[in-house]
Amino acid sequence: MGQKVHPIGFRISVTEDWRSKWFAPKAAYAEFLIEDFKIRKLVHERLNRTPPYAGCAGVQIERTRNEVKVQVATARPGMVIGPKGAEVDKLREALEDLIDRKVSVNIKEIKNPDLDAQLIALDIAEQLKKRGSFRRVMKMHCEATMAAGALGIKIICKGRLGGAEMSRQETQKLGSIPLQTLQAHVDYGFAQSFTTYGALGVRVWLHHGSYRDEAHNERMAAGTAGDNGGRRPRGQGGE
Repeated sequence: MGQKVHPIGFRISVTEDWRSKWFAPKAAYAEFLIEDFKIRKLVHERLNRTPPYAGCAGVQIERTRNEVKVQVATARPGMVIGPKGAEVDKLREALEDLIDRKVSVNIKEIKNPDLDAQLIALDIAEQLKKRGSFRRVMKMHCEATMAAGALGIKIICKGRLGGAEMSRQETQKLGSIPLQTLQAHVDYGFAQSFTTYGALGVRVWLHHGSYRDEAHNERMAAGTAGDNGGRRPRGQGGE
């Protein structure tokens, strides 16, 4: 009755891929799991909580026999990399000191920040910290996301909104959010805004469409990438 399931965790191994890709014997599993948690926490603190706020949307971790590969998704890759790669080198060194293993860091650019739930949540949290009007900020992001091509968005903000004496919840929704449909591609983001009058929570659900449609579009794009879409040119092959 009212219990909520994490939309990404609900779909992992069915339609969503894992955020950490490695295999470990039973004795090392707990150690690797804690290392993954520490890596994500450090990246979040450096990119989302401290200036210049590069905006990290997600971290993917892969492990090989010799090193740990960390892929950071961000809408501002220039800020993460820094001049001549100085900032990304500092991040890599901090991660190596943290887990005492060889680490390689790869930066992935997010082309459209309006279609990423985590980046939307971080942006709303940042504007709430600057005392922006929560209703206007939520409405603005809803409209921008729908204009960018999403099928639906829902934003929930909780806490002492506007500095009110009692905490409350404000919800804005546009389009459809089919949370129980496993084939629906629903992205989820969560961020906190630490203001002078308390912590505010921001949750964002974003409906991109069906996984089947996305897979079909990828196959079509791959098929038409070759010469003449994989078809034989006229005048050849007995025509």
